[in-house]
Amino acid sequence: MTSLLAASATLAACSDEMDYKEVDTSVTMDYIKEKWDKVAGLLSPIYYQLDYDFGNYSGAMLASATDEAVYSHAGNSIEGFYNGAWSPTNSLSTIWSSSWSGISQCNHYLDNFLGLTFDDYILDEHYAQEVFRYQNFEYEVRALRAYFYFTLVRSYGGVPLKTADLDADAANALPRASADEIFNFIDSECAAIADSIIKDYGDLGNLALAEIESGRVNDIFVLALRARAALYHASPLFNTSNDKSLWEKAALANKAVIDSCLSRGMTLLPMSSSMSDVINTLFGTDENYVNCQPGGEIIFSRRTTVTNAFEKYNFPIGMANANGGNCPTQNLVDAFEMRNGKAIDDAESGYDPANPYADRDLRLAATVAVNGDEWPTSDNKLQTYYGGANALPITYATPTGYYLKKLVNKDQVITTTGATTKKHNWITFRLAEFYLNYAEAMLNLTGDGYQTATVDGVNLDMTAAQAINAIRARAGQPDIAEGLSADDFKQRYENERYVELAFEGHRFFDVRRWKEAPKYFTTIKTMDITMNADSTFNYTPKVDNTTRATWNDKMYLFPIPQSDLLKSAGGWSQNPGW
Repeated sequence: MTSLLAASATLAACSDEMDYKEVDTSVTMDYIKEKWDKVAGLLSPIYYQLDYDFGNYSGAMLASATDEAVYSHAGNSIEGFYNGAWSPTNSLSTIWSSSWSGISQCNHYLDNFLGLTFDDYILDEHYAQEVFRYQNFEYEVRALRAYFYFTLVRSYGGVPLKTADLDADAANALPRASADEIFNFIDSECAAIADSIIKDYGDLGNLALAEIESGRVNDIFVLALRARAALYHASPLFNTSNDKSLWEKAALANKAVIDSCLSRGMTLLPMSSSMSDVINTLFGTDENYVNCQPGGEIIFSRRTTVTNAFEKYNFPIGMANANGGNCPTQNLVDAFEMRNGKAIDDAESGYDPANPYADRDLRLAATVAVNGDEWPTSDNKLQTYYGGANALPITYATPTGYYLKKLVNKDQVITTTGATTKKHNWITFRLAEFYLNYAEAMLNLTGDGYQTATVDGVNLDMTAAQAINAIRARAGQPDIAEGLSADDFKQRYENERYVELAFEGHRFFDVRRWKEAPKYFTTIKTMDITMNADSTFNYTPKVDNTTRATWNDKMYLFPIPQSDLLKSAGGWSQNPGW
């Protein structure tokens, strides 16, 4: 092998950024194999391929292609997902290229860099520790490769299964495996490495070198990937015959994540003072760099750069350098219940259309900035009523009546003078998701939200309702109602997932795997707010059932890029309808 890129040295500690920058541009493979730091550096560009969504579409998030948000800049490429511009020649997403790049790098490492002994370092005082860490790289790489296959299968269905370091011709000659085969590969890889990969990078096998490296994947990452993939595999998009064994596997796998987290002290982050504190700790501040497992809710997060770009995209119009950005919809706002646990359309809920944000689920105020909020600072009282300082008719002002809070660091300064930049962490897996995943699996397995089950001798003794209630309790919401029918329970579950996981990258894929896009994605609601002469407000919900009414079932899966399809010698077929 003539040369390859070697990235920077080892991944950084919990309080530091992961350094993805490449430093050596032309070195031989034999040279790399002799150097511990060069081999370790090969993992950095693999981690770099992990997905995140801090406005990947020129500021727009995938949320703005769903019923979570509308992007305030008309004509943004995000509209291609619903306006008919999406096609094999305009494939929109970078997931295809980044995932295949990651898989190729993983295969290159696994085929060429295992079994090294670093004999030149044998007298180094940390030789044993560094060899221990090196031996774990194999399992890290296999876990990352499995994750890349998950990002492909959830978007494209079946793809070629490439598990060796192949040249372009050999890779293009591979046949397209089925979605079942890809899911089974992910499951078998996770099962094979779960007991071998490091559990805690803060305690490297009780060796002397105890450097915390929480930015790396560990055993709970593997369990989490296996569990999420199992849920997708069991879902209607891929489980067309509703095979109950797939729901059994999903329930077992997601319960394993919950149990493993709890066994090492990882819990849902408690609401010590406010739900906003929970959201800010998880998503909006530097805390999410040091709120590392074990001991927290975050299982794995993809570290990105130090920047204020996301805040510039999403701070309210009317602030200097702010762009309005991904504006939450009335659909999402309506999904947040009253504090008494009743939906706002329940006659007994106490909802007041003239004071629509009073006595609502605390997660609403932590997720969405509404008219009158002091956001992002106490010096900025939002005016989202027509003619207000942050509202239409100002160009790029919110088209929905709302601005985004969740994920946005309110302490960022984006002015030209005195601007600040801070770390950002995209949460790939957190514990709350797996309570919800488990609830979905149990509901579909038992047909009831209140039943337990036993599968393969394992007692699934937490009901779907109990799993959901764990999430609701943290938010200060009462338990889900007793005695709901399976259909009503399903609706409440989907609503709970919508609220809890808003803007975390789930909604775009959840609604697709449920095959319920016409139910959720074709009508967007907004809030029209006007101010009266006495400074009171009129709140008038509006409905747009035309902008996104072009749903076509082919859009449940992405089109394979035409350029790659043409290169294929393996008989790849395009996804149906494209």
